[in-house]
Amino acid sequence: MADDGGCVEPDYRFTLANERTFLAWQRTALGLLAAAVAVIQFVPELGVPGARHALGLLLGILATLTAGMGLLRWRQVDRAMRDGRPLPRHPTPAYLAVGLILIGVMAIGLVIVKLVSA
Repeated sequence: MADDGGCVEPDYRFTLANERTFLAWQRTALGLLAAAVAVIQFVPELGVPGARHALGLLLGILATLTAGMGLLRWRQVDRAMRDGRPLPRHPTPAYLAVGLILIGVMAIGLVIVKLVSA
C-alpha cells in the first residue's frame, strides 16, 4: 500500500532482512575497531618501527568506512524497496575484502620481518 509520498511500504520481512544486514555491517565494523585497539595496545613492537600503530590505524580507518558504508547501503536498499526499484548493486563487500587482504598481507609481512630479524 502506498503512503502520501507515493512510496510503497515493503513487506516487513524484507525490511527486517535489510536491518539484519545493516547490523552485520556494524558488527564487522565493531570487530575491526576492537582489532585496531588490540593491535595498538597488546601487540608487542614489530620489526619495523611504527608498524604496529600503522596497522592499528589502517584497521581503524577500515572500521570507520565499514560502518559508514553499512549505513549508506541500508538507506539505499530501503529507498529502493519503498520506491519499487531494483536493489542497488554496490562494490562495498569487495572494498572490505580488499582492505582485509591488504591488512592481512601487511601483518604477515611484519611477522616475517620480526622472525628474520630475531
